[in-house]
Amino acid sequence: MADFIGNPAPPRFDERRIGERVRELRTARGLSLRELSGRLEISASALSQIERGKMRPSVTRLYQIMGELNVPMAAVFGPETSAPAAPDAYTTPMGEAPGPRWEPDGDAAVGPVSVTRRDEAATLELGHGVRYRRLTPGPVPGMNYFESVYPPGSYSSQNAEYVRHRGHEIGNVVSGVLTVDVGFDTYELRPGDSITYPSTTPHRISNQGEHDAVAVWLNLD
Repeated sequence: MADFIGNPAPPRFDERRIGERVRELRTARGLSLRELSGRLEISASALSQIERGKMRPSVTRLYQIMGELNVPMAAVFGPETSAPAAPDAYTTPMGEAPGPRWEPDGDAAVGPVSVTRRDEAATLELGHGVRYRRLTPGPVPGMNYFESVYPPGSYSSQNAEYVRHRGHEIGNVVSGVLTVDVGFDTYELRPGDSITYPSTTPHRISNQGEHDAVAVWLNLD
């Protein structure tokens, strides 16, 4: 099977727009730049750079921001249409989920027949160049089904941290090689290999190979 690098890349989500949404959500909740940066344990200057599109946040950092603002990850795509999530819905004491969470956010609901073309799919590109592309035409309650692309040397979390969160994960590697650390065990997955594990077990995902690694993931709440 050919490596993903030979295929067209999905559209990249603009970090400037991410920053604009973070600022909109922060101000809507009456939080100052200094107050939110304090909660995040980063400098106000760093948060300002994120909001101005000058700094691209990692996957973990964006989850942390969304968690402090008490909104689902989908809020970065546009106006919210659902109530804020519970404070611990997307974060845990050990960290944040390494993959994206898209909740009802104005997308067309999945009906009897619903089609989304590749260039229309909700897509995120965050720190380390890791890209996520939703594979369902619309939000599906209780699950997130998405494609991930990991460039060489990239990790699913900031500073290669282990994370844990609620739910269960099922992954299948399409091309390249992914390294998945679950607890004290390490698994090297090649095209066609699958893995499943409870998300409550500390874990991290990385690409230790020389080419992009592509995988399809199903995250169940």
